[in-house]
Amino acid sequence: MTPKNRICKWYQCCPIKFYTDEKKLDPYWVDNYCLIGNKKCIRYQKEEAGESHPDNLLPDGSIDSLLV
Repeated sequence: MTPKNRICKWYQCCPIKFYTDEKKLDPYWVDNYCLIGNKKCIRYQKEEAGESHPDNLLPDGSIDSLLV
């Protein structure tokens, strides 16, 4: 089990969690970014900088046009 302090602080309100919970997105993203506090996540970086970004922006910076 992942220690709570390693989980991204934005996880509970992140669309990536929502898409994964809804089975619209592979768990790979939460497993390799959200649940280990991966600060290389582009979504995390944009949130921290207060920059706007689309909900379908993936942690690696790519856009998934199938997610709405």
